[in-house]
Amino acid sequence: MDLGLKDRVYVLTGASRGLGNATARELAADGARVVISGRDEKSAQAAAAELGEGAVGIAVDNADPTTGDRLIAAARERFGRFDGILISVGGPPPGSAAENNDSQWRAAFESVFLGAVRLARTAAAELSDGGVIGFVLSSSVHEPVPGLTISNGLRPGLAGFAKSLSLEVAPRGIRVVGLLPARIDTDRVRELDALSGDDAAARARHSARIPLGRYGTPQEFGKAAAFLLSPAASYLTGVMLPVDGGARHGF
Repeated sequence: MDLGLKDRVYVLTGASRGLGNATARELAADGARVVISGRDEKSAQAAAAELGEGAVGIAVDNADPTTGDRLIAAARERFGRFDGILISVGGPPPGSAAENNDSQWRAAFESVFLGAVRLARTAAAELSDGGVIGFVLSSSVHEPVPGLTISNGLRPGLAGFAKSLSLEVAPRGIRVVGLLPARIDTDRVRELDALSGDDAAARARHSARIPLGRYGTPQEFGKAAAFLLSPAASYLTGVMLPVDGGARHGF
């Protein structure tokens, strides 16, 4: 199946590693060109170098109001066009409702929530018919994850924003989609498992609750994300796709 990705240009934030990077790899493998961002310049450039001439790495902070303009300008200057963005943000610090303090909430709101909103608004203003805005969110959109109270508070709000935005930009032919990963085998998830004090037991416990019986791989997530961002998914918008091995059974 041809996804129609050849020579299309996507910006992917937080993509020097993890799920954003896995998506960049799948997009590039199908002929797309990618602008990869991360907070660390060396990491972003190294991730882009692994993908060859069709990728460029840039160091930015999602909380910076100028980030969206800089990334889209880079896409156009380097590759001559801009077709879509995948907004992936770092995970806020873990903790309970009682443990997380105001400064942690403020910092996470600026980066995870408001930073993502700004990026999406900037992209929406620059995209034309056939463009797409994607969000990497979390299964916490539907069900809170124990020990991740800040994430549980912010991700559902972003899903609501994404759905609202999808209605506003649909008349212009622009799509808005979200992906809701659960236990994908990334550094972040391994760190969360380790917080239990017995990461092997935590992994076994979580795997037992997944109908497919295992954690997903970053590549599996990347393939799902690449499809949603591609012209092959041209009639899908406003959707929040669980990528969780069947862990969420409801609609």
